[in-house]
Amino acid sequence: MFPLKDAEMGAFTFFASALPHDVCGSNGLPLTPNSIKILGRFQILKTIIHPRLCQYVDISRGKHERLVVVAEHCERSLEDLLRERKPVRYPSYLAPEVIAQGIFKTTDHVPCEKPLPSGPKSDVWSLGIILFELCVGRKLFQSLDISERLKFLLTLDCVDDTIIVLAEEHGCLDIIKDLPENVINLLQKCLTFHPSKRPTADELMQDKVFSEVSPLYTPFTKPASLFSSSLRCADLTLPEDISQLCKDINSDYLAERSIEEVYYLWCLAGGDLEKELVNKEIIRSKPPICTLPNFLFEDGESFGQGRDRSSLLDDTTVTLSLCQLRNRLKDVGGEAFYPLLEDDQSNLPHSNSNNELSAAATLPLIIRERDTEYQLNRIILFDRLLKAYPYKKNQIWKEARVDIPPLMRGLTWAALLGVEGAIHAKYDAIDKDTPIPTDRQIEVDIPRCHQYDELLSSPEGHAKFRRVLKAWVVSHPDLVYWQGLDSLCAPFLYLNFNNEALAYACMSAFIPKYLYNFFLKDNSHVIQEYLTVFSQMIAFHDPELSNHLNEIGFIPDLYAIPWFLTMFTHVFPLHKIFHLWDTLLLGNSSFPFCIGVAILQQLRDRLLANGFNECILLFSDLPEIDIERCVRESINLFCWTPKSATYRQHAQPPKPAADSSGVRSSTPFFSTECPDPPKTDLSRESIPLNDLKSEVSPRISAEDLIDLCELTVTGHFKTPTKKTKSSKPKLLVVDIRNSEDFIRGHISGSINIPFSAAFTAEGELTQGPFTTVLQSFKGKVIVIVGHVAKHTAEFAAHLVKMKYPRICILDGGINKIKPTGLLTVPSPQI
Repeated sequence: MFPLKDAEMGAFTFFASALPHDVCGSNGLPLTPNSIKILGRFQILKTIIHPRLCQYVDISRGKHERLVVVAEHCERSLEDLLRERKPVRYPSYLAPEVIAQGIFKTTDHVPCEKPLPSGPKSDVWSLGIILFELCVGRKLFQSLDISERLKFLLTLDCVDDTIIVLAEEHGCLDIIKDLPENVINLLQKCLTFHPSKRPTADELMQDKVFSEVSPLYTPFTKPASLFSSSLRCADLTLPEDISQLCKDINSDYLAERSIEEVYYLWCLAGGDLEKELVNKEIIRSKPPICTLPNFLFEDGESFGQGRDRSSLLDDTTVTLSLCQLRNRLKDVGGEAFYPLLEDDQSNLPHSNSNNELSAAATLPLIIRERDTEYQLNRIILFDRLLKAYPYKKNQIWKEARVDIPPLMRGLTWAALLGVEGAIHAKYDAIDKDTPIPTDRQIEVDIPRCHQYDELLSSPEGHAKFRRVLKAWVVSHPDLVYWQGLDSLCAPFLYLNFNNEALAYACMSAFIPKYLYNFFLKDNSHVIQEYLTVFSQMIAFHDPELSNHLNEIGFIPDLYAIPWFLTMFTHVFPLHKIFHLWDTLLLGNSSFPFCIGVAILQQLRDRLLANGFNECILLFSDLPEIDIERCVRESINLFCWTPKSATYRQHAQPPKPAADSSGVRSSTPFFSTECPDPPKTDLSRESIPLNDLKSEVSPRISAEDLIDLCELTVTGHFKTPTKKTKSSKPKLLVVDIRNSEDFIRGHISGSINIPFSAAFTAEGELTQGPFTTVLQSFKGKVIVIVGHVAKHTAEFAAHLVKMKYPRICILDGGINKIKPTGLLTVPSPQI
């Protein structure tokens, strides 16, 4: 959008016609209110951007089918040029074919499609009437009422020269005769009665009048979009006089921001559309008692109440005052509007904003999103970063870890998902019209998908849903449409309602990262592996809850499939999904497991206190979940989870490393920004699904164990040396081999608790020299190491039964560590 500059924002209101409340459509569902239909169709107007056109900004829906439109508003208009003070009489500008169409009404209340009479050629007629008024210096048809006016326009079909007839009717024939011939020719072309003979706008632009005027204006070139194959900087030019540029940027920095941003900040600063319209008496309320009829027949016919004048159209535009917003931002310095983007190689999350804003970043998210000054700084910063995408991709990631401003969420998500290239050309090339077998299921699912949202429930929203979903199905022939795909599509479509190509591109990038192979025709093996790993995550982080759920038979298969198949979009409303996915997109494919565990922990007390039937009822209508707490706990769980503990055989293969030295990435181990590492000889190996299901605790790779123990490996198995931040160990390695094998070589710092004598008949730990050490490490990561997989799994399961959290097994056992040279042999006693 263009900067606000000298323009203002204006609002006007009107009512959509109401529909009967007791009538349903052909599908058995209630009819979509006309106000919602208008809301959906209006969105396309926001995409019309041109320096010589006023920009539509927003439309909101109120009570009783009221709609309020916000648009760029200029106080001076063509009326001012004519020096008249009356409102424009819109019917005077209607083309004859529009008038002839009349008012279309349905009698059976069943929605039906009818071709619209209005179009580009109708606009050419309207342009002709405006030009005629400008030439003669007066309004047309002022002496006629509306019905006579419309009749007169229809009779123009019978005349030879429309211009002469209009001039004679209004007593301005002398003025018309004095006009230049090229102007009269232009008027005749515009005011051609039959649309088929009337020129199009393109044909009209070839007229000599425009060829003489056009050199006086700089041609407008629409800027290249963020995701396109063309260079965004191709048409950038610097002014010859830089000092003049500095003078142009005055102290009104807010006027340099886009109209969309100013309106968003106006709302945050307390702006209220209906209040503004009430203050100007555009909206007039009437006591309900005064709306009752004075006389009512038995058949329902009423008398004694005239039509409420407040429901009639009033096209007055109310200027929205920016005083309150400017007062709110009066202490914001000019440097905040032009932040410097510096490269920072730090791995810690930070904000490039000043100290006060960094302090504000610690406040609850809901407060930050409603703080005008904070959002101004975040919007400006993200706007600058996104314009430099993908060059500033790393900084976008770092700032997104602080928070994402809602206004910039759609583009930011696309950047986090790595969307690049000519997405529109790719989307347009997909056949979205040819019928396919999936069409029927898509048609059934769409009317049930987030239909509480007015935008997505509109007919325009349904049509966009249909196209994006069909484009995904057609472009992924190896995958199939599963119920839930529509819910996955909803957040992307909502954020990119006027950019279907971007919604499709984001969805196409999201699914392989988090739901790889979930939409295969036979996805049972993928789902089962996923749920098994989730069960292990529950046991790893909350063994008490895991024990209880397993005892009552409340397994993830009964409740978690909709969670993961839709990435929680089937569970939470959109406003919660936005906050959840802001963090989800910063983690790798294992982060959803942590979200699932965090949800269970919020319900922990109720789950522990109930049996199977009560738990089923609890999840059939999921209680309110605190999303901010869920996000916070998910990050904590994620940071405590070794990367390889969530290894899945059917996950998306990791991308090859940037360098081929064999050295692992230096990304911090416990980090919210962690890509899946490339596979090495020390990585986890795949095991059969049945074996995976038999193990309560997750396995971790030798690679992760080495990282956690901060050991240095030489030779073929080379990993970077890590510096210890704390003298306290991060984990405990429990070697369950017999003492003789342990003495021959073991991991440095490990303790030996032989499996054969570790537990009593009652399942308790046998008291020994190292049981106290084991108990002291309760709550930290404990890795069970042995050479028999069955024994390590049983040992870990015993500890889980004893409510030891963060228990895991070394994948491949001690044999995986032997080739690394890390096993130590104690010095012989002398």
